[in-house]
Amino acid sequence: MKKKITVLDYGSGNLRSAERALARVGAEVTVTSDYEAALECDGLVVPGVGAFAACMSGLKSVHGDRIVARRLSAGRPVLGICVGMQILFETGVEHGITTSGCGEWPGAVERLEAPVLPHMGWNTVKAPAGSVLFAGLEPDARFYFVHSYGVREWELQAGPGFTDPLVTWAEHGVPFVAAVENGPLMATQFHPEKSGDAGAGLLANWLGTVG
Repeated sequence: MKKKITVLDYGSGNLRSAERALARVGAEVTVTSDYEAALECDGLVVPGVGAFAACMSGLKSVHGDRIVARRLSAGRPVLGICVGMQILFETGVEHGITTSGCGEWPGAVERLEAPVLPHMGWNTVKAPAGSVLFAGLEPDARFYFVHSYGVREWELQAGPGFTDPLVTWAEHGVPFVAAVENGPLMATQFHPEKSGDAGAGLLANWLGTVG
């Protein structure tokens, strides 16, 4: 039976690209802003492009922050993509203005320090041992990025009896977080739906974690 995946429509993100990429790897995909549908599906994808503040505003307009929190409290899978990953952190800092995010992870999304911004194009990543998202993918696999902001410091350390999240890094001027695997909550800074076969492999791996 196909896994039922909802791509959350809150006015931001490559919705149709994500829909096609997930369907390619065998998911039954719905694109919607419906609260109950997003809550009850097997897996939720939260895309995002543009400014952190605008994405948070759009997310709140469909109660997406509550949907994410409720799904995670029940151990139900969520995948954030690009700014959909960034808004999972505590804050985003753009043009001197700090905006509160969903706060699922501590830390700030800040402007990268690099000779050329945005960071746009293909780049490799350094995935940790034990990664599920990158399992079976070549170490030199390349993924498609489009962003000027990122998380440059990982701050969450799991307490006693808990497993630390698996953090994947990439570099453009400075190191930044490229992906996170934290139980039911996973996210990528790059666009797997635009990353060809490597992106399809990653989405298939994520789909395999969806109950």
